[in-house]
Amino acid sequence: MSSRANISCLQEAKRVAIFGGTHGNEISGIMLVNMWIQNAAEIERNRLVTKPFISNPRAVEKCTRYINTDLNRAFTPENLSAPDVQGLPYEVQRAKEINQMFGPKGSSDAYDVIFDLHNTTSNMGSTLILESSTDLFNLQMVHYIKKAMAPHTCSVLLNEHPQLKYSTTRSVAKHPIGLEVGPQPQGVLRSNVFESMRTILKHALDFIELFNSGVEFPPCTVEVFRVQERMDYPRDTNGNITAMVHPHLQDCDWEPLNHGDPMFLTFNGRTILYEGASTVYPTFINEAAYYEKQQAFMTTCREILAANAIRKAFK
Repeated sequence: MSSRANISCLQEAKRVAIFGGTHGNEISGIMLVNMWIQNAAEIERNRLVTKPFISNPRAVEKCTRYINTDLNRAFTPENLSAPDVQGLPYEVQRAKEINQMFGPKGSSDAYDVIFDLHNTTSNMGSTLILESSTDLFNLQMVHYIKKAMAPHTCSVLLNEHPQLKYSTTRSVAKHPIGLEVGPQPQGVLRSNVFESMRTILKHALDFIELFNSGVEFPPCTVEVFRVQERMDYPRDTNGNITAMVHPHLQDCDWEPLNHGDPMFLTFNGRTILYEGASTVYPTFINEAAYYEKQQAFMTTCREILAANAIRKAFK
């Protein structure tokens, strides 16, 4: 990257992958990717190679989140450098294969952009997930998408917390971006969720085509929700859940949770209040897939990020 007069000049994004089926029971991305594998006309753009890809085919076949371990947590240095031996968990072996196809992770040969398509059972609406607050390309892209989606909302989750970051499937790319759309039950396809995901991908690919054509994007700001803490359900000494998400919190993703607000409701009817000192914005509230991860919801804080103007670097 070079910068001249506050304009950051970035390399052309020549190769883009669209992943569906990282979790095999999140149906919207699976159906879209399979549709585009059959006919890619909808995702073709000038100066761009776009590859639709089913990332966890065995889990898709069984309509389950994963076979042995969560593929979206498997792209650690230890896993990617593990020797090819018999008995590796399926998703670890798959992570190594994906890294060879679309990476290597962290290298100049890696794909420019990977969109990883997910569904959530939480009432999050359409959400774009970033892994860096300094990736100017992604910041400008989500700004473009949010404007194009208006008046419909499209929230931006920034997963940059050093202790809570995980090694995602999309992290192989130079510019990784997740797309989470819900609410949608696991193993179910809802038309509104499908079409929202499809529309967001259209705008994202339009942005990349414009960038590659030499269009300069002016400075912008982006509202993001930065990940802070994972909140578990109340449990007894044996680790059993003893309370549910409170009705006043259920389905209230992205809405403020203040000190003293209801947070959980015990099985015997007692309300547990939020005792944090500052207002937070919960998300992934009561996500079905996160019961096994001991997470009732995730807290975030709201921030405004500024991004320089960008354009393609000319050789």
